[in-house]
Amino acid sequence: MRIGVPKEIKNHEYRVGLTPAGTRELTRCGHQVTVETNAGKAIGFGDEHYIAAGAHIVNTAAEVFAGAEMIIKVKEPQPVEYRQMHPGQILYTYLHLAPDPEQTQGLIDSGATCIAYETVTDGRGGLPLLAPMSEVAGRMSIQAAAKALEITTGGSGVLLGGVPGVAPAHVTVIGGGVVGIHAARMALGLGAEVTILDRSLARLREIDNDFCGQIRTLFSTHDAIEDELRIADAVIGAVLIPGAAAPKLVTREMIKLMKPGSVLIDVAIDQGGCAETSRATTHQDPTYVVDGVIHYCVANMPGGAARTSTQALTNATLEHALAIANKGVRNALLNDRNLLNGLNVCGGSVTCEAVAQELGHPYVPAERALAAID
Repeated sequence: MRIGVPKEIKNHEYRVGLTPAGTRELTRCGHQVTVETNAGKAIGFGDEHYIAAGAHIVNTAAEVFAGAEMIIKVKEPQPVEYRQMHPGQILYTYLHLAPDPEQTQGLIDSGATCIAYETVTDGRGGLPLLAPMSEVAGRMSIQAAAKALEITTGGSGVLLGGVPGVAPAHVTVIGGGVVGIHAARMALGLGAEVTILDRSLARLREIDNDFCGQIRTLFSTHDAIEDELRIADAVIGAVLIPGAAAPKLVTREMIKLMKPGSVLIDVAIDQGGCAETSRATTHQDPTYVVDGVIHYCVANMPGGAARTSTQALTNATLEHALAIANKGVRNALLNDRNLLNGLNVCGGSVTCEAVAQELGHPYVPAERALAAID
């Protein structure tokens, strides 16, 4: 199979969809890998490393898109990218379609077969291709909160861990999934006082056991969220409904309950955000203020730790990339229900039910859509 790896073009995005190590695995299986020049340069993966792994280097993304049967990326394709895609071409990347009708329509119009990392599942009901970036984002959210709380950046001047004789910051984490757990672990490690809210009592019991009661757990209700917002110095939005837009658990009125100079880090912004006041920002201009509350809503947060993130992501995505390349996309998908769950758009149809419901598109089961493509 001819596999293409373009350079990411989203603002301050330095990750790359395939490492030289992954390139070697694919070329050893007889596949042709084409990489846009300097695709991994910013994180230490130079063209010479890809050439040594068997890749062919080209000068433009247009050459990558024109020649590849499968495109491997990190972030969702930008308009200039999905307009270059064509029927039968495979796209393997993060998509986050539910809050993005323009991208969804662009991929429908392309006729491509689009597999979203964030909806691929595993045998335990987890999201193995989303988990590595959730781990990174959860940990980075606390770094971002600590910086935003500094008075020089507009924050309240509270140190997360406090010092002897001075109380630590109160960190509230909404959502007890992968992002929430890693955020809580980092905040606790820095000495903050931490509360996690979740709707699953079983999950709250696991958290209580895992952290030996060091983290306060609360069943998530409207009242509980309001009570926490009143005392929080930093709030981490870590809510996820796979494939669907994030629920708006923090309303505009709730934001007014928060202390001046406090911080909201909305890690759910890729899926539209879990606060009504959230809007996507970039690493270049990461924050804005609403009602005295600093909002950090960077949509590609793990891109700030691009080398670590690339290695963690490609460790997870390579197995399925090899399966698609070795077996062909139809056989790979039909032989693996977990990978099939990643199929979001195929041959002009939306094959992820959550996306179809959110955006008002007809839903076509994945098997039926695959049967219709050449």
